[in-house]
Amino acid sequence: MFRSTSLRLAALYTAAFALAVVVLGAITLLTTRATLKQQFDSRINAEALSLGQEFRLEGLTGVVEAVQERDRTPGALEYGLQSPGGQALAGRLASARTPLGWSELTTRQPGGEMESVRVLTSALPQGYRLVIGDDDERSEALERAVMEGFGWAFAGIVVLGFLGGYGLSFDMHRRLAAMTGAAEAIIDGDLARRIPVRGSDDDLDRLSVTFNRMLDRIGALMDSLRQVSNDIAHDLRTPLTRLRQRLEASRTLASVEARGEAVEGALGDVDAILETFAALLRIAQIEGGARRAAFRPLDLAAIARTVVEAFAPSAEDAGQSLTLQAGGEPTIDGDRELLTQMLANLVENALRHGGPSARVVVRVAAEGARALVSVADDGPGVPEAERARIFDRFYRLERSRSTAGSGLGLALVAAIARLHEAAVELDDARPGLVVRIRFPPR
Repeated sequence: MFRSTSLRLAALYTAAFALAVVVLGAITLLTTRATLKQQFDSRINAEALSLGQEFRLEGLTGVVEAVQERDRTPGALEYGLQSPGGQALAGRLASARTPLGWSELTTRQPGGEMESVRVLTSALPQGYRLVIGDDDERSEALERAVMEGFGWAFAGIVVLGFLGGYGLSFDMHRRLAAMTGAAEAIIDGDLARRIPVRGSDDDLDRLSVTFNRMLDRIGALMDSLRQVSNDIAHDLRTPLTRLRQRLEASRTLASVEARGEAVEGALGDVDAILETFAALLRIAQIEGGARRAAFRPLDLAAIARTVVEAFAPSAEDAGQSLTLQAGGEPTIDGDRELLTQMLANLVENALRHGGPSARVVVRVAAEGARALVSVADDGPGVPEAERARIFDRFYRLERSRSTAGSGLGLALVAAIARLHEAAVELDDARPGLVVRIRFPPR
C-alpha cells in the first residue's frame, strides 16, 4: 500500500499545501512586520511633533513635565530629554547617545533584561534634543503569534494529509485488490466472476461497471462460440455425410452421365457448405464491430424501397404480394450494405414461410426521435415459445427443416441489429408474424 499511486499523490498534495502554508506564513510575517513598523514609526513621529509644539508653547519646563508624566504612564513610549551640552534632563532615554533621526538602541530594563528599542532623535529649539523610542516586544510577540499559528497550521496539514492519504490509499488498495482478484479468477477460467461495485458511482465504480459489461459481452461471445461449435458439428454433419455418400457412390457408377449427375450433386453440397461458412464468417465480422467505421447518415425508407423493388417481381410471379408503407423519411446512422442485407433476409424469410399466397408488408416510420422498420406476413407465424430462439444460429422450426436454407439468415439479422444498437421485437400479426426493429435516436 505504501507503494500505491494514491498515497504518493496524497503525499505530493500534502507537500504542496505545506509549502503553500510556509510561503503564506512568510508573506504574512513580512507584511505584519512592515505594518507594525509603520504604525510604531507613525506613533513616535506624532509624539515628537506634539512635544516639539509643547516646547514652543510652554518652554523647557512644559516639556520636562510632559516627559515625566508620560514616563509614569503604563504602556507609554520611552522618552529622553537632553540639554545642549548632552546632559540628561528627563526620561529613561535621557542618557542615550544617539544621532539625529532613526536608530536602534539596546537598553537594560530594571529586571536586568536587555531589550531593543527603535528611537527617533529630533532637535528642539535652543540646542535641546528629544529622544523617543518604543521597544520591539509587542512586535516580536505578534510575530511569534503569527509564526505559532502558521506552525500549527503546517503541522495540521501534514498530519491530516498523512492520515487522509493513508485512508484513501487503504480504500483504493482494497478496491483495486478486489479488481485484481476478480481478474485473476477470470484468468483461471471463472468467467462468471465479476468486479464488485460499491454503488457510490465514483470513478472506480464506473470503471467496474464498464469492465463487468465487457466481461458480460466476452461471456456471451464465449457462449456463442461454444454454441456455434456445437451447431457446426451437428448441422454440417448431414451435408458432409451426404457429400461423402455421393462421392462414394460415384465410384461404382458405370455411365459417364450418372457420374456427372453425382459430381453435380456433390458440387451443390459443397456450395451449400461454403455458403454456410461464408454466412458464419460474415456474422463473426459484424459482431466484431469493425463495420462501425462505415456508418453514415442513411434514409431508411430509401433502403426499404430498394429491397421491396428487388423482391416484388419474383413475389408477384409466385402469386404473393409485397408492398411498402413509408411514413416520412426517417434517417439513421448505419451501414447501407448491412441494412440492405438485413431487410432482404427478413423479406425473403417472410416470403419463403408465408405460404403460396402470402401478403408481406414492409413498413417504415418515425416514432419520435426513433426510426422503425417492420416486416409483417400473414403466414402461419411462429409459436410464442419458439420466438426467442429463431435468431439463434442454425435454429429452424420443425416445419421448416424440409425447406432450403441453413438457419443463419435471422442470426445475421440479429447481428446487424446489435451492431446498430437496434432493438428487435417479434409479435403476432394475427395471422402471421411481424418483426419490428427500432433504431436508437441519432
